[in-house]
Order: sequence, then C-alpha cells, then structure tokens
Amino acid sequence: MKILVGVKRVIDYNVRVQINREGTGVVKEGVKMSVNPFDEIAIEEALRIRERGDASEVVAVGIGPSAAQQQLRTALAMGADRALLVETEDELQPLAAARILQKIIERELPELVILGKQAIDDDCNQTGQMLAALWGRPQATFASDLKIADGVATVTREVDSGLETIEVDLPAVVTADLRLNEPRFVKMPDIMKAKRKPLDTLPLTELGVEMPAALEAGVCEPPPKRAGGVKVESVEALIAALKEKGVLA
Repeated sequence: MKILVGVKRVIDYNVRVQINREGTGVVKEGVKMSVNPFDEIAIEEALRIRERGDASEVVAVGIGPSAAQQQLRTALAMGADRALLVETEDELQPLAAARILQKIIERELPELVILGKQAIDDDCNQTGQMLAALWGRPQATFASDLKIADGVATVTREVDSGLETIEVDLPAVVTADLRLNEPRFVKMPDIMKAKRKPLDTLPLTELGVEMPAALEAGVCEPPPKRAGGVKVESVEALIAALKEKGVLA
C-alpha cells in the first residue's frame, strides 16, 4: 500500500507574524519557514502505518516555490521514502491545491492520502474535504486515531460532542488532528541520509490543472492592542461594569 502525505511550507509557529506595509498580507522575507505542524503529524502517522507493515511506501508531496524542498527534506529525514514538489510561485488557495493533489493521485495511485486538518497560515481546513470530493472517495477528517486493516480505515474523529468512530473503505482521504500522535525528533544522521533520497520536481504547468478563480483578500490589519484590566471593589461593582459594557442584561 502506498500512502501520499501533503507537506505545506508555512511560517514557523514560533515567529511573530508582521503585516506588510501595503496591508495585503504578512511579511515572509527573511522569516523562518517550517513544515505545517498538522502535516508533521500526518507524516508521522504515515510512517507508523508503514512501520506496522500496513504500507510499503510513504510519498511526501509539496506545492510551492523551489525553497519548499527544504520542508520536503524534513519529511524525508523523518522517514518518508521519496518526495515530489510541484513548483509554482503562486499563492494557492484550497481548491487549487486540491486539484493539484488530484492530478498527483492520478499519477501515483495511492491507497491512502493523509493531510493535516488545516494549515496554520490560513486556517482554511478545506483542502482534504475538497480533495475527497474531487477524487470521489470517502473522507475521515479530524482523526485522533487511525487503524488500517483489510482495505478499511477505522478512524476516531474529534467532533463537537466528543469522539466519533467511523470506518471508510480505501482508497480514502484522512486529515490529521492534533492528538493523533507526537511527531518524532529528527536526528542529524537522518538529515544526512535524507539528502540521498529522491526528491523530484515538477512544474505546475505540466500537470494541466484548470485553476479556479481565486478569492481576493481585502486589507490585512493586526489585531487591536489589549486594553489594561480594571480592578473593582466588589461583586456588585463587577456586575455593574459588565452591564455597562453590554455583557450582561
């Protein structure tokens, strides 16, 4: 069984994001970039499935500029067998990414696709669902547990009311939630070995993807600074202050 894993290049979660001067987005020049944390979880889960003997190959797929090879090398250092980068300088939205991944699926013919449930840069949480619809295969989102047996994936999902366990026939799309696993630490020997693993690049133009109309962002603004707190002398004063602000009727 072959597993395809999505790897997105995002601003590292430790970086304090700054709005650019034009107010059209965030500053990326000179900023540390990393693998989307939810995608790291997806990679780890694919590797554990392979290590249990339920899969034979893990392929990491990225979409972005040539610099995104760095994040794919991280996936290879974690243990992925090979990687593929669809090169483009364009900022892609979820539907465009899903259509590109669909083309890669047609080439690779995986039995399972694992994606992070969302990316921390746009928080869209749409690509996995869109990909499943385009592919015409089942989906299991927000996975906190995943087991593979006899061509069926048993997935425990995190939902508003608690946990839900479902079974989906393979091939299928699964999106990884935070509690699915804890990604392994990458050691220096693994980083050196990753340099010898195959990492292919493919121009987006070669896939023949019909790109959808993109949403246009308006103005980006930083959140307002928090005002200082106010001390009150009694519960009655607190209630009065909350009523004054319209929090309480």
